[in-house]
Amino acid sequence: MGLTRPDLDALPAYVPGRSIPGAIKLASNEVPYGPLPGVVEAVTAAAEQSHRYPDMGVRALRDDLSERLGVPAERILTGCGSVGLTEHLIRAVCEPGDEVVHAWRSFEAYPIITAALGVTGVRVPNLADHGHDLPAMVAARTDRTKMIIVCNPNNPTGTAVRRPAIDQLLAAVGPDVLVVFDEAYGEFVTDEQVPDAISTYGDRPNVAVLRTFSKAWGLAGLRAGYLVAAPEVASAVSKVITPFSTNLAAQLAARAALAAEPEMLRRVASITGERERLLTEVGKLLTGVPGAGPVPSSQANFVWLPVGARSAGLSTACEAAGVIVRAFPPEGVRVTVGTPDENDAFLAALARWVDSVG
Repeated sequence: MGLTRPDLDALPAYVPGRSIPGAIKLASNEVPYGPLPGVVEAVTAAAEQSHRYPDMGVRALRDDLSERLGVPAERILTGCGSVGLTEHLIRAVCEPGDEVVHAWRSFEAYPIITAALGVTGVRVPNLADHGHDLPAMVAARTDRTKMIIVCNPNNPTGTAVRRPAIDQLLAAVGPDVLVVFDEAYGEFVTDEQVPDAISTYGDRPNVAVLRTFSKAWGLAGLRAGYLVAAPEVASAVSKVITPFSTNLAAQLAARAALAAEPEMLRRVASITGERERLLTEVGKLLTGVPGAGPVPSSQANFVWLPVGARSAGLSTACEAAGVIVRAFPPEGVRVTVGTPDENDAFLAALARWVDSVG
């Protein structure tokens, strides 16, 4: 008999986007413009205090978020990115054998977290347009279902669910099921019909919302995120959060980033503009490629290429051209929106690959 749980042998591994020196990295949905103004100075100040523990209650950052969101601070928790808070949330809500329903393909950490916690992850296939099938997710409930996760916009497909469909979901789900909106890419949404879950549904006792500073706020390397939930849910989650999981540098950097919101919005506007250009050009290039489907509209800072079984080949071809993208075989390839020059390099690599398989 081994010393560790034998079921972990079957646990899928989280696969990060690869980095290769000298290559253009469009694999991890990072923002390409560097830290926001004030962040480097905040991290430097944190380094000077690094012999001291951070505030475990993260009071200053939670107060900043409370003022920005119009939500009482006791309903806000912070953690090691939204993915860390996803784990804490499931730990606080579910017991072994309970079920968490989520779309697939969606964020690859969901099945890893559920399996690690002894919870049953119920994967509901996406629609043909690569978006969530919310009616099927509702139908997948059993008496063991404790949570439904809606990744909006969805990672890795970029699709987003609009308010009428979400309203129907919430009307169909009972009060004993927690509906979690993972809005890690919410700042990139330009479709006015895609709701901000905090302002639209945040007052519901069975709704929780996850956000991150890793994407639009440019703090991927510091790992900070936050959760907004009803007081009872937030209180329960606070009991299982790893102490000091929001480190001092992350706390100060997140506060500095929030103070630079106008610059964040300017950068987001540049990215969403490039996203629309990529969607148009990629759609043209993939037309007629055997096995490729229509490119779905994206509300995130990445584009999904539904090239099916050719996904690994496309990833390899891009890497040979010095552009690192993220393959999800056998479904497709996700490409982060970079700078205009980086996007041009990707489009050139894609055009060469299309010529080779056409």
